[in-house]
Amino acid sequence: MADQGSVHLRIQENHVVMDNGIVQVTISKPDGFVTGIAYQGFDNLLEIRNEEYNRGYWDLVWSKEGMPGTTGTIERIKGTSFEVVVQNEDLVELSFTRKWDSSVQSNMVPIDIDKRFIMRKDVSGFYTYGIFEHLAEWPAFNLPQTRIVYKLRKDKFRYMAIADNRQRKMPLPEDRLGKRGRALAYPEAVLLVHPVEEEFKGEVDDKYEYSCENKDLKVHGWISDKPGVGCWQIIPSNEFRSGGLSKQNLTSHVGPISLAMFLSAHYAGEDMVMKVKAGESWKKVFGPVFTYVNSLPGQIFDPLSLWQDAKNQTLIEIQSWPYDFPASEDFAVSTKRGSISGRLLVRDNNELLPANGAFVGLAPPGEVGSWQLESKGYQFWTEADADGYFAIYNIREGEYDLNAYVTGWIGDYQNEQLINITAGCDIDVGNIVYEPPRDGPTVWEIGIPDRSAAEFFVPDPNPKYINKLYIGHPDRFRQYGLWERYTELYPKEDLVFTIGVSDYKKEWFFAHVTRKIGDDTYQETTWRVKFQLEKVQRNSIYKIRIALATANFAELQVRVNEYEQNPLFTTGVIGHDNTIARDGIHGIYRLYNVNVPSEKLVEGDNTLFLTQAMTTAGSFSGAFSGLMYDYIRFEEPPPLDSHFH
Repeated sequence: MADQGSVHLRIQENHVVMDNGIVQVTISKPDGFVTGIAYQGFDNLLEIRNEEYNRGYWDLVWSKEGMPGTTGTIERIKGTSFEVVVQNEDLVELSFTRKWDSSVQSNMVPIDIDKRFIMRKDVSGFYTYGIFEHLAEWPAFNLPQTRIVYKLRKDKFRYMAIADNRQRKMPLPEDRLGKRGRALAYPEAVLLVHPVEEEFKGEVDDKYEYSCENKDLKVHGWISDKPGVGCWQIIPSNEFRSGGLSKQNLTSHVGPISLAMFLSAHYAGEDMVMKVKAGESWKKVFGPVFTYVNSLPGQIFDPLSLWQDAKNQTLIEIQSWPYDFPASEDFAVSTKRGSISGRLLVRDNNELLPANGAFVGLAPPGEVGSWQLESKGYQFWTEADADGYFAIYNIREGEYDLNAYVTGWIGDYQNEQLINITAGCDIDVGNIVYEPPRDGPTVWEIGIPDRSAAEFFVPDPNPKYINKLYIGHPDRFRQYGLWERYTELYPKEDLVFTIGVSDYKKEWFFAHVTRKIGDDTYQETTWRVKFQLEKVQRNSIYKIRIALATANFAELQVRVNEYEQNPLFTTGVIGHDNTIARDGIHGIYRLYNVNVPSEKLVEGDNTLFLTQAMTTAGSFSGAFSGLMYDYIRFEEPPPLDSHFH
């Protein structure tokens, strides 16, 4: 290894080595696969038993125009030419490019890709970013996924950390295979029947149990105990990830595997797949992300101190964003960016209130709420303070919609005017006002409008299918098979919820799923909400507002008082979010506003019928057909003499 103090580059026949005296990174040439990371006496942190192309790599999933679904051809991005972009004592930047070749268009996504790797002086790790470009004259394509994958040494890295309260020693990859593991209702979930180490027996291993929202997904990684070494993925910005702050992505999982996800359809489905049309030019920079390595002296195993150090380094990376060192002009440095600030207020019940803790963001132009499914461009989000003030810095040049949503109110805000960001601009939009949907006063409500079903009743897992990490954990929903508990709790009759008596935290099941009545047979379920009206305002319209936290091959039918009649409203078949199977608590947010003519209501006892009518979930069983509610509100008509908002 080189002396610490400057960055050295060694170009070999089939490899290139970046070395700053702290860490040494070997990359295959011209492929651009990371074959080795040497650090602190480790010859290689990556799994040396894997082939060189299967240790550290960029990959993608793509399909041809018109192909449905979220899968396709997996392509490990393999460079065909290599270039030294920058080389001096302080920094080395390497480029591994792969040009699209029209003669092999059937098995190659029509994108030019430039993978860059950077090593800096005195920095314990290395950076990587990718520039993807599609020219207008090239064929159309779909891009469901792109990411970076690192496969670490399984004999060393056994302890995984994603958050302060989400870290643990992990099973081995062989525990999932053969007679050691038994596949459950979907292939990612495996019951560990005869694991190598007894402590994992009876646990379920499922990579989706470790997924994380973008806003919380800044650093994750693995720790080796002898010696005490950590290897971390630090993602300093959300701007290049699809779907906004609430989009969920995979992190680390048994392998030991560490991911940096850029595009994925997880918890969203086909609507999230990026689709580039013929005649459309597209370019995007993914990253840079930082692979950070840290250590403790001697043989100490202290994961908390390594985790804390990784979090401290993450703050440094976030504060340094946008980086000033990438050489590509496609990466916008701070002088090529602008900022915006303002204050968001909410007008509800004729009151003007500060949007305390609102999420405010710029996203490419689209329909209200379309940022949830956006993946071609860049998004820039922040959280407003308690008084609704917000500021977003370092926004790339371009035209954007200004969007917002805030806990406590339904719906999405979108500013009427597009925001044009230019280099160096500092736009003050002043006070902006969101008027959430409302016709009249609230008669009753169930839940909290926060785009999640977490406040509802989440049952204990089946003792046969447990991840010990989530016992007594705030994220108790991250357990396998919770959908099956509904049939156990309601074997014959469905859920009945009485307004003013029932408690949604204890009696409103978190997912409106099917009932299992045979080996692979499921029936629709109808939940009833009982409520009283002292008086019904005749010749008027009441309103039911139903905010869904997720849907998967579901159809919600709404009836009031007349169950045998045709539904008053149906969503039609909606959703490919797969949240129920994937240990989640929300996917894509959907809001429905249902008119209830007053003649449907009676003075005294009334019943709202909510039927989840779908009993199959595409190619999967009907176990995963269902939805999660975020919030339900029943409004009476506005008083005749009011200007009710």
